[in-house]
Amino acid sequence: MEDFGIYALFGVNGPPQRLLSAEGSCRVAVAVPSGVRQVVLFSSGPWGERICVNAELNDADRMPITIGKLTPYNKCLSWEQWEEETWTDSVTLNVTLEGGNLVKADWAEPELVLAVKEYTPKDTVAPLAARELNGKRKRERTSEEDGDENRVTKRGEEENMCPNSDVEKTTPVRKARGQSKAGQKLFSSGGDATKMKGAANGAGEAQGIAGRTPPQSAARTKSRQAKTPTQTAPLVSPSGRWGQTLCPIDTQTAILIGGQGARMQFCKDPMWKLCTEDMSWVAAETLAEGPTPEARIGHTAVYDPDSRRIFVFGGSKNKKWFNDVHILDTQSWKWTMVEAQGKVPPLAYHSCSMFRGELFVLGGVFPCPNPEPDGCSDSLYIFDPHLSIWYQPIVTGNAPSARSGHSACVMQERKIYVFGGWDTPVCYNDMYMLDLGLMEFSAVKTTGTAPSPRSWHGSAVLSDTQFLIHGGYNGNNALSDTFIFDTDTNSWTEVTLPQLSVPRAGHSIITMQAGGHHLFSEVDEVVDADSGSRTLLVFGGGDNEGNFYSDLTIVAVEELLTAI
Repeated sequence: MEDFGIYALFGVNGPPQRLLSAEGSCRVAVAVPSGVRQVVLFSSGPWGERICVNAELNDADRMPITIGKLTPYNKCLSWEQWEEETWTDSVTLNVTLEGGNLVKADWAEPELVLAVKEYTPKDTVAPLAARELNGKRKRERTSEEDGDENRVTKRGEEENMCPNSDVEKTTPVRKARGQSKAGQKLFSSGGDATKMKGAANGAGEAQGIAGRTPPQSAARTKSRQAKTPTQTAPLVSPSGRWGQTLCPIDTQTAILIGGQGARMQFCKDPMWKLCTEDMSWVAAETLAEGPTPEARIGHTAVYDPDSRRIFVFGGSKNKKWFNDVHILDTQSWKWTMVEAQGKVPPLAYHSCSMFRGELFVLGGVFPCPNPEPDGCSDSLYIFDPHLSIWYQPIVTGNAPSARSGHSACVMQERKIYVFGGWDTPVCYNDMYMLDLGLMEFSAVKTTGTAPSPRSWHGSAVLSDTQFLIHGGYNGNNALSDTFIFDTDTNSWTEVTLPQLSVPRAGHSIITMQAGGHHLFSEVDEVVDADSGSRTLLVFGGGDNEGNFYSDLTIVAVEELLTAI
């Protein structure tokens, strides 16, 4: 195995089988032998200019069961049948190599071959027996997204459905005392949802490359892969998604991590670098060394300007819940995974704020043992990166109730303002403030027209005393309204701007300094950005109608503040 090659093991007793080599085709489809319950895919040899290897397990209907990716820094994948509910016989493994010296002919539809199930001592190298296809295989799906599927459990055990799922729309109602939460339906698709407090690993149907696209009907509950096998050009911008993070690291750069798009698929392109100088995107997954975070949704990513590192915490993927901490050093572009001391539960859809070099994690969803539904947390956890330890501080005052999908804004390096969120079946629009000096919570009595109850909204700090709330999900619909809160007067003001008129939830909002250049909005209108001015950037999200967005909306902060 000295030269570059992609190998697979089919079952625990199978020999390694070379699927792709340095000189051969860049694509192969392999029929997994009946009875095989584990598949391991790995690379060997120098990668050279090769970028990645996309792999997917398809069922008998040629729909993806699960999807993964090999890179020069992640060289092994493993799948087991017990993790995939639709893994039955007639499973096909499709492997595609990207990068290197590929020619157009390399993208022809591959011939289906049979994998060898067991090691046979009579044959030193077990050959791959070719099988003739009954007609040319074609795919009718056209979406560019390719990620890990999000499985939906059987009726009565649905988990992590998002506002973009095809669901029965219900109005959140406050639970009567003694009433069981298991009977409440929020984001359900038929039966009673007993695992619904988590927010959403689910997804809708269609991806919006530069905004909205017509939704496609869901013929089945299991996710379906959307891919064009003849695609040769790499993506020039992120695919449509929701539940991602967008993290500024300097005045002209932000890093996009994770998210989930069409057909409950985790995004094939999980990491991008945004340059605000010309509003261009660069795929960044293969730029960084080290163990990259597993695909996920509902995680948080915050940047520490002192150490110039991004901290990624938590999130969920299918039935997995994470409490890991991954650190990206933006100077060396290297990922590391922290072996932290202390205890913190697996959390998703929590808030995470950076204060004096520490991560303040509040609320979120955590998994409960069956048959109990997933629960929301009301706890505050702090991670100290210097000691690599989690601890719970002593907090006094009137703390917010358990919730997820809320927002948290650090104001003047003294206070954290917490707004909204939900805990099945209730959505909130209350406000709490944590005094970081006293470590004391208090409810904030506000004036003016407050936002309606919502979760999965976007928030961003506009000035020393003002922050913005936009969009979100109220249990029925995605929202498009915008509000600005003033911490000096504790007052809400609703503002209306045409750039922020599209309903969306699970989107990302950040503010960045404009570097004395012209910015271009999503409709190619020139936006003046004087040196030193701040700009609001809105990316992605979904509209609860099956549409996912990949557009980048640009609004001058000054325009927002003058609209008050």
